[in-house]
Amino acid sequence: MRKLMPFALGAALLAAFSGSAFAAGDAAKGEAVFKSTCAKCHMIGPGASTLIGPELNGIVGRKAASTDYPMYSDIMRTLGKFGVVWTEENLNTWITDPKTVLPGSYMDVFPGLSDASDRANLIAYLKTFSQ
Repeated sequence: MRKLMPFALGAALLAAFSGSAFAAGDAAKGEAVFKSTCAKCHMIGPGASTLIGPELNGIVGRKAASTDYPMYSDIMRTLGKFGVVWTEENLNTWITDPKTVLPGSYMDVFPGLSDASDRANLIAYLKTFSQ
């Protein structure tokens, strides 16, 4: 039961925001956000591969923990088993504060992006590799 508590919290938070409106961002500005915050651990684009975290091609619309990345946390794998999909809204919630949204994931070292426009821009950039 104790192991399911972080999952329940994360799933509840993601579900709570999954139907909310999401502002469109600027992909060019999002590239700069990606390079300054995400590129330390993730790659995206042609030839992307795993660094510390999985490559992010196709992340928007993809089921959680559904790539061949071998090091997903147990809690992230559980999200995938329950069919959680990385929608724009879920990504927005996730990257705001990963440590709070899904305790026990490996993204808990990332402090999150508090600025809504940075998040919108980043997600717009990620979407350019998800079509």
